[in-house]
This record gives sequence, C-alpha cells and structure tokens, in this order.
Amino acid sequence: MSTRNVDDKNFVEVVLRSNKPTIVDFWADWCMPCRPVSHAMEQLSERYAGKIEVAKCRVDDSPQTSVCYGITSIPAVLFFRDGKVEDKQVGVATFDIYVEKINRIYGNP
Repeated sequence: MSTRNVDDKNFVEVVLRSNKPTIVDFWADWCMPCRPVSHAMEQLSERYAGKIEVAKCRVDDSPQTSVCYGITSIPAVLFFRDGKVEDKQVGVATFDIYVEKINRIYGNP
C-alpha cells in the first residue's frame, strides 16, 4: 500500500467522503523538512493498510485546499474522520508521534 495523491480536484471525494479515517500530509517539493515526514507517511500507509487512508497534498498544486485548512507552514499533517479535522501536526514529527496520535484519535485501528 502507498500514499494517495490528493489535490483541489479530488480532495472532497478522497478525503472528506472517505469511509475510513484519513491522514493528509501537506507538503512541497522544495520543503526539506517534508522529506522525513513523507517517509513516515509511507510507513503509516503500510502499517495501517485497509484501516486508515494516507494521502499527500502538494500545496503548490492545491492552493484552495491549503487555504481552506489554514496551511501556512509545512510539513503539516491533518487527521480526518467523517470529513472533519480531528487533530493536526505541524512541523517534523517522528513515526512514533504519528502512531501515538493515531491511537489517541482513532483508537487502536
């Protein structure tokens, strides 16, 4: 399993209408701190395959979505459930921090 790319065109369908909890990583190619977060997102997509969707949203390609969710600093990871933001992590965090957040927000999926 791997992360799914989302943008202004498919964000509503893929994230907001998902029947699974969804994590979205807002990032950019030029963002050096985004790279370790991207690696953590790949690991999360493998660990929670079939239970949690993990998506990546490139801010340069998705200005409407980025503004809608107040993304002013990247990396930023938002945790969605039933179309609503449950939590977010701005800045670099370790894989374990993401796992802790997932367990707190979604239970132990």
